[in-house]
Amino acid sequence: MAHKLVIVESPAKARTIEGYLGRDYVVESSIGHIRDLPQTAADIPAKIKGEPWARLGVNVDDGFKPVYVVSRDKKAHIAKLKGLLKDADELYLATDEDREGEAIAWHLLDELKPKADLPVKRMVFHEITPQAIQAAVETPREIDMDLVEAQEARRILDRLYGYEVSPVLWKKVMSGLSAGRVQSVATRLVVDRERERMAFRAASYWDLEGTFDAGAEHDQRMFPGKLHSIDGVRVARGSDFGDDGMLKPGSAVVHVDQTRAQALVEALHDTAFTVRSVESKPYTRKPYAPFRTTTLQQEASRKLGFSASSTMSVAQRLYENGYITYMRTDSTTLSDTALNAARTQARELYGDEYVPDAPRVYASKVKNAQEAHEAIRPAGDNFRTPAQTGLTGDQFRLYELIWMRTIASQMKDAAGNSVTIRLGGPSASGEDVVFSSSGRTITFHGFLKAYVEGNDDADATRDDAESRLPNLTEGASVSAAALKASGHETKPPARYTEASLISELEGREIGRPSTYASIIGTILNRGYVYKKGTALVPAWLAFSVIRLLERHFERLVSYEFTARMEDVLDEIAGGRKNLQTELAEFYFGSADVEGLKKLVTELGDIDAKELATFPVLKPNGEPSGIDLRVGRYGPYVEDTTAEGETLPRANVPEDLPPDELTEAMARELLANPAGAEKELGTDPGTGLPIVARNGRYGPYVTEVLPEDAPKKQKARTGSLFKDMSLDTVTLEQALRLLSLPRVVGTDPESGEEITAQNGRYGPYLKKGTDSRSLESEQQLFDITLEQALAIYAQPKARGRAAAAPPLKELGNDPVSGQPVVVKAGRFGEYVTDGEFNATLRKDDTVEAITLERAAELLAERRAKGPAKKTAKKAAKKATAKKATAKKTTKKAAAKKS
Repeated sequence: MAHKLVIVESPAKARTIEGYLGRDYVVESSIGHIRDLPQTAADIPAKIKGEPWARLGVNVDDGFKPVYVVSRDKKAHIAKLKGLLKDADELYLATDEDREGEAIAWHLLDELKPKADLPVKRMVFHEITPQAIQAAVETPREIDMDLVEAQEARRILDRLYGYEVSPVLWKKVMSGLSAGRVQSVATRLVVDRERERMAFRAASYWDLEGTFDAGAEHDQRMFPGKLHSIDGVRVARGSDFGDDGMLKPGSAVVHVDQTRAQALVEALHDTAFTVRSVESKPYTRKPYAPFRTTTLQQEASRKLGFSASSTMSVAQRLYENGYITYMRTDSTTLSDTALNAARTQARELYGDEYVPDAPRVYASKVKNAQEAHEAIRPAGDNFRTPAQTGLTGDQFRLYELIWMRTIASQMKDAAGNSVTIRLGGPSASGEDVVFSSSGRTITFHGFLKAYVEGNDDADATRDDAESRLPNLTEGASVSAAALKASGHETKPPARYTEASLISELEGREIGRPSTYASIIGTILNRGYVYKKGTALVPAWLAFSVIRLLERHFERLVSYEFTARMEDVLDEIAGGRKNLQTELAEFYFGSADVEGLKKLVTELGDIDAKELATFPVLKPNGEPSGIDLRVGRYGPYVEDTTAEGETLPRANVPEDLPPDELTEAMARELLANPAGAEKELGTDPGTGLPIVARNGRYGPYVTEVLPEDAPKKQKARTGSLFKDMSLDTVTLEQALRLLSLPRVVGTDPESGEEITAQNGRYGPYLKKGTDSRSLESEQQLFDITLEQALAIYAQPKARGRAAAAPPLKELGNDPVSGQPVVVKAGRFGEYVTDGEFNATLRKDDTVEAITLERAAELLAERRAKGPAKKTAKKAAKKATAKKATAKKTTKKAAAKKS
């Protein structure tokens, strides 16, 4: 039966759109990308395997022609799409309206190869509502080949960069590493920030904090003030110190120390203060622009604690189910219908006085803002309030954030007054001292009624914060109710969070909004960066990698060069530059620029040991004689001043931030390295020495066997409890630890012995093959047989004895109708409907996963068909012989098999 075939990217989007179109339409998904450059050697087509460029998957000698292959898990699905296309009288390619979506549409067209007389239409929309989908069907366009070429250029650039530079890292730093055009630059930003923190030297500065009394005639009688100037010279504050912690050169300020601050407190004890000036000016705060991709990621991180990938995952679900507009966008523009919807809802919720006469229009601050052409906002011509959506959990919270920001963007400015008062008086020691006090009152909250933006700085003042001051006039007298000297210390530059790193990348015009989540995910997954709370901390491995790239690929990790490449891609997307010309300059170079090929083939000598060595400095910045080295099994410190062939070494904890590796810390590690031991005494029962050691998995105690002990005899060992340390552990404690495992008793029913043991993952009971965790290490010595039997009487929560309970219940699958749950498996969390299992992707979390997303994952899994059963290892020998005999079968038969 003839139909119109519509192809989108995801099953969830397909289901939503199918509900808006009639019976004449069949909506199917491509399930993401259908083909790409070869990922492994097995993917390389046989016809090009002998070519020198085959490993790249790009013919660098013939106009940088890429070789595309359909991924193995998509071949069956492509066959399904071709089958649907046979009966279609029209083909609509309805992938996302950005470069990546345009490229997917082109790949589909190139792979499906529809008949010449079949109408092919490019269908685009930025929201999934009945009106938007109908309008998209009625106003299709052609595939924009400039956008396709821009995406192709980006893909080839990233392939050439990664495949040429990564092998250098394997040889000179460590195997398994990767380099990337934007990921390496993002890593460099994090490393550079840590370098600043390592170079930072704290400095102290003091000021005076006072509480002043305006007199009983004022309602706001008491108010605070801070020391502003001494004899007309402003007192140094935090902003006067540089990133190195020192006072900025040429600063015309007075640096007050503790002694002078305390002396001033005494000298101002009896001073009468006079109001020198009162400066009052109007306060106005304009609304924030509607969300674009990066500002949504930043605000969701600040307010909801979402990672960038979690934000995009939740936003994807909201978009596909028709709740918000497209979530990958540079734009802050709102359509006329959206402006009307936001203004109408603001008027309904807050009143006419909160809505300006004309709609607010926001100009994008992003250079070459393009791709999707509207800000992220609630979908539709009339916005649903969060309560009206029926959403729950993370989707509700993110939708609410987007909804509030959109409404607020079309409301009036907040208005009020800001006041600064200067108070002065002479000190007993003759100085003229001035204090300053600032206040703010908001007389009309405007958009702040609907939304207040978060801030990366926890100490920053919120936009809706108020602080009232008494209504003083110049010349009025006030007294100091209290004065105290207040000390401060300069702080090193704050480490990046996901939100602030995204802001930095965007500010430097590096990368694109749609790529930031994956960039951060990559540097975390590669081990270049790890999280400490919300802060991004570089591993020492990242220092070695960035050092090599800066020395031998300086241009490729240049912030300016990487930003210029984005401009080049924009020019290609606009049809103003040629793909082959730009790729040729990048790879082969030009008269002015060295190309990538020359850089990787003419590296010169690289001292791998020197790349991995970082001197640990003394507090004064001089070398301490201790080096940190990045080794195959992790970072370690080495005392280079020691004598002998083997220098003292000690492993560095993987979670110790680089800026915290001081000389004192390094010497502490060297004094107590892994493998070092402390003698505790002799076991009175065996006569063997007992020692405490620091091992790979933590500190432990053990007995020292004599040299002539039988090889089969193994020394008893016991890990130290969490409340013990190598410095304080005693012989008595050691002997108790060595007495483990302890026999608790015998199960009267089974006759099996129950023992209490301490393992790598904590204390537990063991009965045969059945293990149960204990709550505390002390229970190893205290637990009774009765208590142990009570634990075994409870259902087992984990392990083979009982299936683990679902982590989350999501509802019924729309295809199978069976309940869908999230479970923890051997290889991570997965969703299942009882028939098919689908592993959660790296961007999915148990907290964020929804029924729609689970159904999409299960649909992908179903499309691959049933899992192939592998033959059991215990096959009969006769079967093996039979299989061997078949090796003489003709090649044609083998191929058929």
